Amino acid sequence: MKYIILFFAGLLIISSGFAQKQKVWLDADTGNEMDDLYAIVRMVKDPTIELIGLSSAHFNNPDLLVFEKWNAYESKGLNTVAESQRLNEQILKALGRLDIPHPIGADRQIGRAWGQQDPRDSKAAQAIIAAVKALPEGEKLDILTIGAMTNLASALILAPEIKTKIRCFALGAQYDPQTKIWNKNEFNIRNDLNAFDYLLNLEGLELTMMCLEAARPLQFKREDTYTKLDETNEAERILEDRWREQNPQDKTRVMWDLALVAAYLKPDFAQLETISTPPENKQRRIKAFVKIDEKALADDFWKVLKGKF
Repeated sequence: MKYIILFFAGLLIISSGFAQKQKVWLDADTGNEMDDLYAIVRMVKDPTIELIGLSSAHFNNPDLLVFEKWNAYESKGLNTVAESQRLNEQILKALGRLDIPHPIGADRQIGRAWGQQDPRDSKAAQAIIAAVKALPEGEKLDILTIGAMTNLASALILAPEIKTKIRCFALGAQYDPQTKIWNKNEFNIRNDLNAFDYLLNLEGLELTMMCLEAARPLQFKREDTYTKLDETNEAERILEDRWREQNPQDKTRVMWDLALVAAYLKPDFAQLETISTPPENKQRRIKAFVKIDEKALADDFWKVLKGKF
């Protein structure tokens, strides 16, 4: 009997060593600011998950219509999703990971300016659908969105049967854990409020939010960041150049997108709570990060970037 027990214990140890890594999809409006690239690099270099897709998201916003500049870009003629796609391909190439599927996303929100939920089909939406349908029985795909949620919402509208095989983690909105009050007046949400409302109202979809107040403490200092980045490494040079080109005036930057990715990958450094959706949406329970250990997550980023797992 003792030998039988030892035999099965050995099988358990062997099988656990070959356990499948969690499959993850990242959807990023990389062209918008600088921190998306840091989030992408953190996820691509993580040894504990399998990144099976990186899609590009638009960052259309009203300022593009009335101001000549958006960050370092000329507003006139700017194709926001194309810029996100260009940067996604650039950083994947620098990391030697162009093997990761990287489809382009939708160029605008779902529905119309007054609402509605017509999907915005794209290569990204179709790739998400195909990836979920290809999952083995019992597995789920974790999808992280760090921009407008258009691509994920469109995929779910086009193929609603995939919702039970998805866990969504999204950056956006404001939520006060003390007062329980929501505020949707936030950049990612404003760029596709229709998509956010659709996901909030979708019964059965596992949704976890990283809202602004939880992410805000994760801040990098410009000169400290420049010192740590190695200009002889192509990927790290891209990270430094992005700060210099997009936000050279900022001595400190909130790393919004990195906060979600880092907290997802290192849940021991973050605090989750189960909360209610906003009162104007279908009332159901979702999760939200309400606090992060910003120092631990920052230290973790630099360790992973330098390959010190």
